[in-house]
Amino acid sequence: MIDQKLIEQCKNGNLQNFGEIIETASPFVFSVAFRILGDEELAKDVVQDTMVTVWEKLSKINSSASFNTWLYRITVNKCYDNLRKRKRDSEFRPDDKTWAIISNHFSEQPYTELENEEIARLINFMIGKLSPKQKAVFVLSEIEELPNEEISEITGLSKALIKANLHYARKHITEMIEKYT
Repeated sequence: MIDQKLIEQCKNGNLQNFGEIIETASPFVFSVAFRILGDEELAKDVVQDTMVTVWEKLSKINSSASFNTWLYRITVNKCYDNLRKRKRDSEFRPDDKTWAIISNHFSEQPYTELENEEIARLINFMIGKLSPKQKAVFVLSEIEELPNEEISEITGLSKALIKANLHYARKHITEMIEKYT
């Protein structure tokens, strides 16, 4: 994803090359944050916070291979922070604009777009009912399709806890599907 040479140049203070890192990494960070948080504006805030953290701590990265895992970890932690803050503030309900963003990439046909929008609402509703850890593990495993080893590095959870959280997330979602069908 990010070239080691680019990382090294940024470590030496090259802001122009850091712009390339932002350009490359921001869509990825937004995608993960949006899937976990379910809100476009909050996801954009996470992208900004994540990029600030990347700039501040880029000197700690030794290889481009570890950059992706490190970027996931920062993103997920920023999402956790946001979820904790939101839980203290009030319950969040995504709006129609949020669902339109999710469903627009599925299809250009109006009837399919409407179906995809409804499916996206259901998925987000169900994911929203999970605990923050279950939500992060579910998104990283089922949507981002990351292996458990990488999820462990990102979340700091053991593989056993990842499997348990994923099991309970799937079980909870299955129960909700059975309840609403």
